[in-house]
Amino acid sequence: MTQSDDIRFKVVINHEEQYSVWWSDRPNPPGWQDEGTDGTRKECLDHIDRVWKDMRPRSVRTAQSATQGA
Repeated sequence: MTQSDDIRFKVVINHEEQYSVWWSDRPNPPGWQDEGTDGTRKECLDHIDRVWKDMRPRSVRTAQSATQGA
């Protein structure tokens, strides 16, 4: 176990459905909500890698879908 394994992190998500890792013992940055996953930094990053398949912000995906559907 390394020293960094002692630090707990959580996955946070913003209104654009973008993910990030944040320290578990700190308040979320403005505009970010808990996603529900916590663990080591690596565990959190591995989770984000599994679930975040389309890195475009939600507003861009929505706009592109509307343009393609028109």
